[in-house]
Amino acid sequence: MKLLSEKRALERLHELTQDFATELRRDYEHRAKSCARCMTPGACCLDAHFVNVHITGLEAVAIRETIDTLIEDRRSAVLERIDDAIEEYDLSSEGDTFAKTFACPLFEKGIGCAVHQRGKPLPCIAHACYEDKEDLPPDELLAQREGLVEKLNELTYRMPARSLPIPIAIKQLRRLS
Repeated sequence: MKLLSEKRALERLHELTQDFATELRRDYEHRAKSCARCMTPGACCLDAHFVNVHITGLEAVAIRETIDTLIEDRRSAVLERIDDAIEEYDLSSEGDTFAKTFACPLFEKGIGCAVHQRGKPLPCIAHACYEDKEDLPPDELLAQREGLVEKLNELTYRMPARSLPIPIAIKQLRRLS
């Protein structure tokens, strides 16, 4: 098994997410409502009863690198929202992390996803407003890509990937840096 540097793995992660987004746009999103015409922008990202996106360590690095490129005020606001989400929704890396939901701290009102261009997690890329269930991309499509991300993690960090809620994964990464 050939190991990857974190830099190379991040490049591959970006390629993988871009290819996934392209495939979804081409094959599925024409059947969904456009986010640009949404009457409640960000409602899906801020719905604390709905959001439970988990990411791997490599995805957390990609997100953190993207956050670090933001101007100081925006960066501070995002990092503060991450801390607030952990506290408000009692998020933890222990127990059943899929049992709790949260409002995504990466969403910025009036702007959208702070990491949209580089760092947006696969489940967020896959999400769209489909009216008919049969128009949804098959679950296997996302699962297959998530498996590739897990493999990138294993090749980079030499251990099985562990997915955690976005705020927890980023906070743990911040503690290490």
